[in-house]
Amino acid sequence: MTFSVLDFRRKWSCRGYMSVGAAMVTAALGLLLVPPERAEARKHGAPMDIFGFVAPRPRAVVHSVKIPLPRPRPEEAPKASDEAPPEAAGKPSSDQPSAGKPAEAAPPPEKQASACRLALTEDIAIAPSIPDIRGPGACGGEDLVRLEAVVLPDKRKVTVKPAAILRCTMASAIADWLRKDMVPVATSLGSPISDLDNFDSFECRGRNRVAGALLSEHGKANAIDIRAIKLANGQSIGLTDRTLSRDVRERVLHSVCARFSTVLGPGSDWYHEDHVHLDLAQRRNDYRICQWNVWDPLPQIAPLLPAERPEEAPPREVAAKPEAKEGADNEPAEKSSSPEEKSLPAKKPQSSKQVTKKRR
Repeated sequence: MTFSVLDFRRKWSCRGYMSVGAAMVTAALGLLLVPPERAEARKHGAPMDIFGFVAPRPRAVVHSVKIPLPRPRPEEAPKASDEAPPEAAGKPSSDQPSAGKPAEAAPPPEKQASACRLALTEDIAIAPSIPDIRGPGACGGEDLVRLEAVVLPDKRKVTVKPAAILRCTMASAIADWLRKDMVPVATSLGSPISDLDNFDSFECRGRNRVAGALLSEHGKANAIDIRAIKLANGQSIGLTDRTLSRDVRERVLHSVCARFSTVLGPGSDWYHEDHVHLDLAQRRNDYRICQWNVWDPLPQIAPLLPAERPEEAPPREVAAKPEAKEGADNEPAEKSSSPEEKSLPAKKPQSSKQVTKKRR
């Protein structure tokens, strides 16, 4: 049996296998011929660089950085055990919230006192500050005080009954008015001031308590209603009392109209007939309102009473008899009759029958 290569290739064709094998052998030889540096770079080549044809990118040079070390502790410094007290070691720090409790909000910064608050000292008035009031519809105010008493120049205290909640500027104006204007008035009456009758101060309401009206100055803590000023001897200066001297009430009128921007009393409207309203409302061009009619004092004797009976008048029994009145009325009638009327014949009276006929 003869055998040759040509016969083998005709019967068992392996051309395709031989071509694949040749390619593998070629790839193996190429890997052997690549230098070691190139092979090391292929490990970090591009993802699509299968055969390592793309040159690797040079890496950036890493420079060493020297980290500064802390300074050595001086010998005169206190020890660590002396800096922190032993009590604080077991307690958690106030700055760091504890694990069981939630972190609390930081307290708001303290509000600086106004110039009025600094000027309104205890030598002028007993008026402690109160928190700001934020009510509905712009009701309330800032820099509020509770005016409890006014200290006079002689260190006497005028108690405000009840205590008034006012703005600091309004409370300061009330204190100056009592100290400078009302002290001379009380001195002329012979007694110092003891109390101030506060009818109304702060109240969140409209003007004159009318529903839907504009916000009153009382709602802004910028007004006060006063009925009277009481003296130490028990006398009361009623600002609307007509039995009080007109001169005293006029002095009070001029003093309040010079200090306050609004003064409403008797004659302004029927809401202020029994008290006087004072406020410091700000208006355009510093416009002021002073409506208070100081009425004349009431007479000591009512004019509707009858006058006293004169002594020469006849007794009441004689003047009340009807006969005396009729006789007195007939006598002048007879005297006034003329002689012609006497000469005329007298008329006969008509009979009762004729009268009845006429009635029928």
